[in-house]
Amino acid sequence: MADGHRAAYIAFDRFPSAKGSAVHIRHMAAELFERYGGGLLCVLGGGGLPAYQREGGVEIVRFGEVVPNWLDRAEAFTAWAGEQLAPHRDTLELCHVRDPWGALAVTGRMVYEANGLPSVELPYAWPRVAPSTLAKIRELEQRCLSRAEAVIVPSYVIASAVVDRGVAPGRVHLIPNGADPVPAGVPRPAAAPGRYVVYVGALQPWQGVDVLLRAFSRLADLTDLSLVICSSVSPSRARPLHRLAARLGLEDRVSWQYMLPHEQVAAWLAHAELSVAPLTATPRNLEQGCSPIKVWESMAAGTPVVASDLPVIREVLGGHGRLVPPDRPAELARAIRVLLEYPRAAREMGERARERVLSWADVRSRLATVYDQVESH
Repeated sequence: MADGHRAAYIAFDRFPSAKGSAVHIRHMAAELFERYGGGLLCVLGGGGLPAYQREGGVEIVRFGEVVPNWLDRAEAFTAWAGEQLAPHRDTLELCHVRDPWGALAVTGRMVYEANGLPSVELPYAWPRVAPSTLAKIRELEQRCLSRAEAVIVPSYVIASAVVDRGVAPGRVHLIPNGADPVPAGVPRPAAAPGRYVVYVGALQPWQGVDVLLRAFSRLADLTDLSLVICSSVSPSRARPLHRLAARLGLEDRVSWQYMLPHEQVAAWLAHAELSVAPLTATPRNLEQGCSPIKVWESMAAGTPVVASDLPVIREVLGGHGRLVPPDRPAELARAIRVLLEYPRAAREMGERARERVLSWADVRSRLATVYDQVESH
């Protein structure tokens, strides 16, 4: 285009996708681009997504280079993002970034979203990562946090983490994730079992899906109850969990749904007896607290939630869910059983939780306030 963009949103995430991060990106980027009359969206590609796309005043460019090593890929993404920004250096007024890899490409005014800290998350993707590498990543995070005009966090837990890293509290802005209410009467999914509990999300070990499977095996006497797993990742990523389900004798009681369009997930949540978020007690979930969209969306559907008793989950549910000690299949099974035995109390709990949920319009309004403050300085 002849004229440069005034705004850019950069994320080392595939967009769009079935993951909660893509839902978050869609709404946050929409607020930025509506404010600036369009902009540049730099994200990951692959999976058949086009390298370039134009939607009105928004240009979407996707990094599609195949780099097997995750850190090498992150470094290549930074260089690529810098190349995408270069033609707009003279016109860019604000860059909104989600991670250090995007932030390192930015030279001007920047808003940084600390949804997660790679130095905390990386050991779960690459258990053999060297301590020296983690130290370097932490240094990069520190540099990006220090440079940002404002730091956006989704929970008090991660707000505390970034303040502990030296970010002035006045530059830290809490904007939780949101979820739009599920309309009454949303049709039941055609493939839905008669009675089921549901898990929605990715399948990394820290999500605790293995704990959920072990818990569900303790409910064998509830022969009319199924477990539905709405996975945001491909079937190949679920193979270890399929093997575990087979060992536990659950093949006929677990329904796997893969990479559903986001609007379909709401129907699975709305017709479930319960939604389960069995997050494990790892530093990834304890130190940075990511405000899981799966919990917000369960609440927005009015579906009762059983979840691990972690600080960020307590923050999200506000007492309107059933909390259990993490990594305890027997206690998770017991909590599920109790709520199933008291459906009226479970429904009331779900309705109270629904009232706590911020809509995405509310989230965008909070983000607009942060942009107002940044622009006034």
